[in-house]
Amino acid sequence: MNKKLDAIDKINMRLEKLYEYVSILKTLKGVKADELKRDINKRAKAERFLQLACEAATDIAELLIVDMRLRTPKTARETFEILGEENVLEKDFANRFAPMTGFRNILVHDYLDIDYEQVADKINNRLVDFDTFAKQIAKYLSKI
Repeated sequence: MNKKLDAIDKINMRLEKLYEYVSILKTLKGVKADELKRDINKRAKAERFLQLACEAATDIAELLIVDMRLRTPKTARETFEILGEENVLEKDFANRFAPMTGFRNILVHDYLDIDYEQVADKINNRLVDFDTFAKQIAKYLSKI
């Protein structure tokens, strides 16, 4: 199999998963922080699918960096910054989206101290960032 095609297939598989995760998160639109604190099912759904969406986006960015033979990022955040520098993502968007990796780390490593106001904000106001990321990646892939 063509190596380039293989990388694109891997990216497309992750894009599909990203759309799935964001679609699930959209069912929580309008959720309030106190609801998340009270309702373990909503809380688990929000936390897990935000984590997975962040991981899918990071995986996509890393696959592109390897495939394009770009410089190796020192942090997960830097993967998005590099794609912005290389015009795979719009630079302003890449810089705005990159801190999402820190939020993923909070969900995974600082799970005893999650700020549910932030979780609710991400669900209610920032899911569009994942859509924007996916669209910009798809647009880039259509050119190669």
